Amino acid sequence: MATTEEVKKLAALARIRVADAELEKFTKEFDAILAYVETVSAVEIPQGEALREGRELRNIMRPDGEPHAPGAHTEKLAEQFSAREGDALSVKQIIQHG
Repeated sequence: MATTEEVKKLAALARIRVADAELEKFTKEFDAILAYVETVSAVEIPQGEALREGRELRNIMRPDGEPHAPGAHTEKLAEQFSAREGDALSVKQIIQHG
């Protein structure tokens, strides 16, 4: 069973903040995730020839068509941004480093 300290360490590694009030909830969810991973890892997957038996392995690729002209969509996309700094498009910062 995971502990709240382990959840705090995992949150720190993921660079997310978890309120003390949410630690118990995340600890239970963490245990459920680990139980699911254990179930999935117990599934036996056939190896080698048994896997390919009766199946043809090949890549499925679409044919190349006529590409659009370079820069054809650039201005239309750039108009969607609220700010520009020269050729760079500026966006609002949403991630903060502790």
